[in-house]
Amino acid sequence: MRSEDVLSATATGLWRWDTASKALRVDAEAARLLGFDAVDTTLSPGATRARFHPVDWVEMIEIVNLALTEGTLAEVVMRVIGDDGRVLRRIRVRARPHRHAGRVTLIGTLQELPEEPRHADDTAAPPRVTGDWRRAREAFLLDAGRALAEARSTSEVLRVAGNLSMPGFSPNGLVVFTAEGDWLKIVGFQGDRPEDEEPPFEEMPLDTPYPAAEVVRTGRAVYLSSPKEFRERYPLTWPLVSRFGLRSWAYVPLITAGRTTGAWLATFDHRVAFTPDERSILATVARMLAQALSRAGTQESQRELAVGLQRAMLPPVPPETPGMTVAARYVPTGGGLQIGGDWYDMIPLPSDRVAFVVGDVQGHDVRAASLMTQLRIALRAYASEGHHPDAVLSRGSRFLAGLADQRPDGEGGEDDPRFATVLYIEADPASGTLDIARAGHQEPVTRMHDGTMMTRTTAGGLPLGVSPDADYPITRIVLEPGELMMLFTDGLLETGGHNLETGWQRLREAIEEHVSEDMETMADSVIQAVHGPSSHYRPGPLSDRREDDIVLLLLCRNGPGCGAPALYPPRQMRRAVMTIAQAEPERISLARRQLRELMHDWSDPEQVDSAELMLSEMVTNVLVHTDGDAVAVAEITAPDGDGSVGRRLRVDVADSSDELPHRRRPGELASSGRGLVLLELLAHAWGVDPRGEGKTTWFELYENPGPPGPDEPEPRGPLFPEAVPDFAA
Repeated sequence: MRSEDVLSATATGLWRWDTASKALRVDAEAARLLGFDAVDTTLSPGATRARFHPVDWVEMIEIVNLALTEGTLAEVVMRVIGDDGRVLRRIRVRARPHRHAGRVTLIGTLQELPEEPRHADDTAAPPRVTGDWRRAREAFLLDAGRALAEARSTSEVLRVAGNLSMPGFSPNGLVVFTAEGDWLKIVGFQGDRPEDEEPPFEEMPLDTPYPAAEVVRTGRAVYLSSPKEFRERYPLTWPLVSRFGLRSWAYVPLITAGRTTGAWLATFDHRVAFTPDERSILATVARMLAQALSRAGTQESQRELAVGLQRAMLPPVPPETPGMTVAARYVPTGGGLQIGGDWYDMIPLPSDRVAFVVGDVQGHDVRAASLMTQLRIALRAYASEGHHPDAVLSRGSRFLAGLADQRPDGEGGEDDPRFATVLYIEADPASGTLDIARAGHQEPVTRMHDGTMMTRTTAGGLPLGVSPDADYPITRIVLEPGELMMLFTDGLLETGGHNLETGWQRLREAIEEHVSEDMETMADSVIQAVHGPSSHYRPGPLSDRREDDIVLLLLCRNGPGCGAPALYPPRQMRRAVMTIAQAEPERISLARRQLRELMHDWSDPEQVDSAELMLSEMVTNVLVHTDGDAVAVAEITAPDGDGSVGRRLRVDVADSSDELPHRRRPGELASSGRGLVLLELLAHAWGVDPRGEGKTTWFELYENPGPPGPDEPEPRGPLFPEAVPDFAA
């Protein structure tokens, strides 16, 4: 006996469905059970769905999806609906999913079950009063509301709406229309159609006899249950939609704040009666969709406004700077309009000099952005007039304080004071000289030739706007060829819950990890290490939510590799230059700190202390016994090519006096005269060299000193005799 005969005798049919054709193939018995002629046939998705009770169809979809996920047997009892809308029979549907070459195939059976007493809701369009219907409807509306509320853009809203599976009558596509003036336009569409399929039109006049235009004009929904009904009611526009092969259409108004702003079209590839319950669900979804589209449109407008403001307030690309390579990044905060008070600027100056500015106005709101724009323009104007860095910041402080005084009562003033931190650098790319003025901002950081990160200690003043009469001393340092300097705002350190200390450690590790990269790649890598991928702004699209603005400005004096240590010869490792003026003796402590940072990995801590003490004595002698400024140069080299053994520290302190120092023997109560004695006791070598106009006093320390090599000098003492003991040191 054939298996088909056995199955037919037990009222069991076979069926097959796959993801490629989406058509249901049934044998003769299965076709009979579904109310068709008892012959093998293939049913379209719409015809298949029309044969089952809507509530049972939703349950079946959920069970099949679970079986697809878990690879288990799916089983569900369903009611078959006849042409007259009544329940023909109850059948048990079983299926098991099979995956092959990216396709999913369901193969199963249909088996008739004994009849049960019919209920009042056993029709194709039953009253939706059963518990199953209520639960399905409530679950659907909750899921739809949650998904639409989380959508953040118009395209995301459309994608979510297109994937909604309504209980019993899920649409196969949707189109959103909006009214702009006297025109009806398509905002977007989703659905099962070829990717190259275009909508029937892009825009049409609102007085066109088309259902969506009528919905926008009247604010009332239009439901069309069949192609015949569409063709009879809208004969002029029927040819626009006839080619899509649809069976039913629902045009529902999108209402926001009591005003009809557009229409939502839900299309169906099977016939839908649009009962009161189905219309109620469509109207509820339309209200949620209208709110989601309105919210997404507002957010997109805010983002476009933020992008426009940031592009207007920041240099679009770093200008060309002869003698230097520059890379800049700006990442706005994620709050509000995503605009804040951080900025950077690059200002061309006379004599091929250039000014670099990094600043941060207090706050992350519109007022902070407004003050930042005004302050940036003011600083650019002061710099272009030729003022020195200290004068630029002093004028900027008075300007910002004046803005607060001019605000009307209730709009800020003394109740809402704002200040700004600024780091201003006037650079001479040819010589590498940097004149730095700092107003409460983070100090710059230099990456040396061997990749060592060192904070460049600079004198500073109060933030701008705190005191109109604040002073801003200038610190002069020299950027060596190939050395890289990094300027940034505190958001780079404090993002991700870090404080300044832990943030600096994270930043140091990020830069050392990407030590051999070019400037642009390094800037991206640093931002990504701090904040995550796709967070840089060149400027470009805004990124995800952040705690604070981030500004990063990388400067490199042109040289081999521009900061990549692998391209540098091992002999020249680190070098720092600082000028200590007669009127700024307090900067001796800054020079000591800078020397200690230069020797951060020196193996002998006592030698680091000795080097600080000798530098302090040498600079103090210049300030006390001469009338000029002191220029200190500290350099660490590795004569043997090894970066850790046999390194040499040499410190030179130059002044403009021709008078050579001489050693004397101070008494116990003497307050001076010990400088050269300390050099002789603590240094491996030291001396004084005349330099035309002026002289240079120097000392050397050797890390882990061993026997001198053939090219190494013996450690030695002073270059002048001990026979002249009576000159002050």
